[in-house]
Amino acid sequence: MASTNSSKNSPSGYSSGSLTRTPSSPRTMFNTIMTVVAFICAVMAIIPLVAVLGYVIFQGFSSLNLSIFTELPPPPLRKGGGFGNAILGTILMVGIAAAISIPLGVMAAIYLTEFSSVKTARVIRFATNVLSGVPSIIAGVFAYGIVVLTLTKLGLGSYSALGGGAALSILMLPIIVRTTDEALQLVSQDLRQAAVGIGATKFQTVSQVVLPAALPAIVTGSTLAIARASGETAPLLFTALFSPFWPDGLFKPTASLAVLVYNYAISPFKNWQSLAWAASLILVLLVLLTSIITRWATRQKV
Repeated sequence: MASTNSSKNSPSGYSSGSLTRTPSSPRTMFNTIMTVVAFICAVMAIIPLVAVLGYVIFQGFSSLNLSIFTELPPPPLRKGGGFGNAILGTILMVGIAAAISIPLGVMAAIYLTEFSSVKTARVIRFATNVLSGVPSIIAGVFAYGIVVLTLTKLGLGSYSALGGGAALSILMLPIIVRTTDEALQLVSQDLRQAAVGIGATKFQTVSQVVLPAALPAIVTGSTLAIARASGETAPLLFTALFSPFWPDGLFKPTASLAVLVYNYAISPFKNWQSLAWAASLILVLLVLLTSIITRWATRQKV
């Protein structure tokens, strides 16, 4: 009888000879409590995200209309208008940043994973981690000193879309390097050895075996970098500034959604504040659309 009682009160949570968990056992109670705590923490983490998105959607949808995609920003106190120039400017500068950072980041990660020594890779990875933590305003100041002042000295302009793209590429580069590096490290060594075993060169192994296997993760990392760059404001204030006109070349001030939101949200004019909410919603939708397209593309690839 004593042995039977001890088995029923076993700390494992299961009675002797049965697969039914005993609710009153310490292990079962602890598991239940921790599950509830984890659920509460998950809900608390989701609440701010849902609150921000819900508020942006509520405020932004009330200001949406077709004219915001086709017209320029209006003067203060005048109804109507839009920010089509800011949408085009954002796409232009993020495109420039992606054209600079994605090839450099992928090639740097390939060198780290496939060709560098352990010591060199450790130093570069440490530098990449430090760069990823640099405030965005520092990237803007750096791009201002390198790009904007150089263009001014050459007589090609000053604030420009090219400078904005360069500043955003600095922010995107460490993200792409880190995600690509981790993706390449996750590719099994057996694939590399199999490719070498059938006579493939190092270049063929990397380009035809390793990269295709890691491509979904690389594309996902690039999407994260693009999403971060799309919402940056401080670097563009130092490099691209703002313009109420349509983009007119790479060497002139260019509007962007993030700077438009910053300028118009703090203004005292109701029509500009309304455009700021609409621009915030469009910016969120652009990031969402990019993520959906990326997921679809990587799924097709796989």
